[in-house]
Amino acid sequence: MSALRAPATPGTRPSAAPRRAPLTSLPGGAADRGRRLDAVRAPLQATSGVPFLVLCALILAGALLAALLLNTTMARGSYEAARLQAQVGQVAQDVQGKQEDLRAAEASLAKRATDLGMVPAQDPTMISIEKRATVGIGEGGAKAGGTAGSR
Repeated sequence: MSALRAPATPGTRPSAAPRRAPLTSLPGGAADRGRRLDAVRAPLQATSGVPFLVLCALILAGALLAALLLNTTMARGSYEAARLQAQVGQVAQDVQGKQEDLRAAEASLAKRATDLGMVPAQDPTMISIEKRATVGIGEGGAKAGGTAGSR
């Protein structure tokens, strides 16, 4: 079946619709009331769309301003964090350098003491403040006699 229409044959017209009877009014209709137009109130004035557009523009501007402030604050925080991270790295390097200096000083402590004429103690004796007595009495301490509180 083809979707094309067959051409109309020339000279033939579709049959005209039969003529209708003229229209007549019904009883109780507008013709009986005597007037055709009624007075109606004027339509309400359409409100302007400007306040709505201003409100939308203010909300959009506020959102953009909030996003700008948030972005600026985050960038400032990022720079501060980077600066503090650099300071932490510098302090860690300083601590490592001081620890190396301390290890070197501990290693050369005995040599420096002998260079100054110091000798190691033969019988070290210590005093305990909590016990109020001498602790670790060597041979020389036993001869010196007694406790720390005996005067």
